[in-house]
Amino acid sequence: MTNPRAPLATTTSRGIVLDLIRSEGPVSRVELAEHTGLTQATMSTVVRQLILDGLVLETGRSESTGGKPRVLLNINPDARFAVGVQLGADFITFVVTNLSGAVVGRTRTRGVGDESPDRVIERIADRIGRLLASLDIATPLVAGIGIVAPGPLDLEAGRILAPPTLTTWGDFPVRAALQRATGLPVTLDNDATAAAIGEFWGGTVANAAAHCTVYMAAGIGAGIVLGGTVYRGASSNAGELGQLWVDDPTGKTPGGTVEDLAGPRAVAGRARALIGAGHAAGFELSPDGDPFRDFDLIATAAVHGNPFARELIERSAEQLATAIVNLANILDLDSVVLAGPSFATAGSLYLTAAVTRLQQRFFARARHPVDVRLSAHVADAAAVGGAALILQQELSPRATELAGRARRRPG
Repeated sequence: MTNPRAPLATTTSRGIVLDLIRSEGPVSRVELAEHTGLTQATMSTVVRQLILDGLVLETGRSESTGGKPRVLLNINPDARFAVGVQLGADFITFVVTNLSGAVVGRTRTRGVGDESPDRVIERIADRIGRLLASLDIATPLVAGIGIVAPGPLDLEAGRILAPPTLTTWGDFPVRAALQRATGLPVTLDNDATAAAIGEFWGGTVANAAAHCTVYMAAGIGAGIVLGGTVYRGASSNAGELGQLWVDDPTGKTPGGTVEDLAGPRAVAGRARALIGAGHAAGFELSPDGDPFRDFDLIATAAVHGNPFARELIERSAEQLATAIVNLANILDLDSVVLAGPSFATAGSLYLTAAVTRLQQRFFARARHPVDVRLSAHVADAAAVGGAALILQQELSPRATELAGRARRRPG
């Protein structure tokens, strides 16, 4: 029986063992000891308590190779759950994951729009409550809520500062507000950083030495993980890829920030300007002028071969690819993942542009390639990362980092 009051990690050893069982299970005590360097006696004590707390299950025995078959251990996925919320101008995305990291529920609602932050928090709390009820998950089993948002943020104070895409949220104490509204522990983080953490948590890029998750929703950001550790910068606001200044490779504009040239608002604005100038689009844009709805319509038309839409998306993709190459050259990246709702429809076009540009212009390409892929959770990657943040904190961030290094150890 699961003890909902039992902490996931009270010590680094407990955290390391639990995370290894989560990521490598089914696994034996002997294998865990080999991975961690813990003694057999310490391992037995830690595992025994994890089983008593209902966090780990004995799930069978290994095939015999001449000796006594080993008892195999696996995580109890239903021992804990975490909620991830991605706060955006375009959409608010919700996911619930179990202790193994699997998404067991998801939903999406309209973005923040012009609503007051307090009203949006009420909506978020209500939607979380209804989602958990629909999954029959009792509140004591919920480890917490990870809410993620575009920067800049003050993570220590739990405040959203002044994101260009969330203009009414300046200096809003989102962590405290959501904690009051739900009664659950809340963690705040950057959306792109959370998406990158989610990729590592899920094992997609566990062996990358220098990784970047390029995240595009209403804005554009980059979550950076170097040597298995998140790079945050001086104030935890690193990775604002959308704020890099770039030239327009087409020569049609004097240049601007990546977000100004390649972001969803830019694509939608360019489409409306061209249509207003008499260009035939071959499809209708949104009647209310919603730039994010317009972007979705353009992306859909592009993947269906509409030449007007295809040119718009390919131009955006080329501009973003230029920024990705610049980042890859600065950090010597070996892994890039494209994630975020704005890649959900036409992500393949952005992927092609990034792969091509890196093959042409990545400085260290003679030494190693850059693996580029779309996220498996492309539309809700940041929300999945928000939930992963909660579970990682429960395991202890240091424990997760060490366990990740153990998994990457050669031999």
